[in-house]
Amino acid sequence: MSARTGLVARLREDLTAARLRDPAARSSLEIAVLYPGLHAIWAHRVWHALWVRGARFLARAGSQVTRWLTGIEIHPGATIGRRFFIDHGMGVVIGETAEVGDDVMLYHGVTLGGRQREGGKRHPTIEDGVAIGAGAKVLGPITIGAGSVVGANAVVTRDAPADSVLVGVPAKPRHRRNGEDTRALLTAPEYLEYHI
Repeated sequence: MSARTGLVARLREDLTAARLRDPAARSSLEIAVLYPGLHAIWAHRVWHALWVRGARFLARAGSQVTRWLTGIEIHPGATIGRRFFIDHGMGVVIGETAEVGDDVMLYHGVTLGGRQREGGKRHPTIEDGVAIGAGAKVLGPITIGAGSVVGANAVVTRDAPADSVLVGVPAKPRHRRNGEDTRALLTAPEYLEYHI
């Protein structure tokens, strides 16, 4: 497969992922033209490529332009997987050493941030298939296991195993129940129903 074919296939994959995750999406054209989360990830791929090739000032400058245009700040050093989707997106911040797996979804106002000033790994690792609700903060060099759900406005500062549900401040992981529908946690959690 040529690089051009690979690029086209990747763009189509992103559009398909957005259509699957956003019930309001009406067409691929609408998504490609009007979705700032998609614009931010497409731009991030360019800035990240420059970052890893050593053009760090240019990469940071480009990421700041993307931030001004989309309201989404992704540091060019962050590693982002495939089929990543940011719904709405305004106020999303992803730090330099963050690692995001495949099929991850973030809502607006999510922060993947640091908690210390020392160098090295300072930001979270988000494994495949994780969904993080509006306003949630995932802080520090922690790992959120694959298939987990972080509820809206949760503050997560500790590791969570795969298939966890995290709600509250501070959030504590609990295992997902069989057949549990966690979609409501992402936008309007009923914390009283989800005791940990």
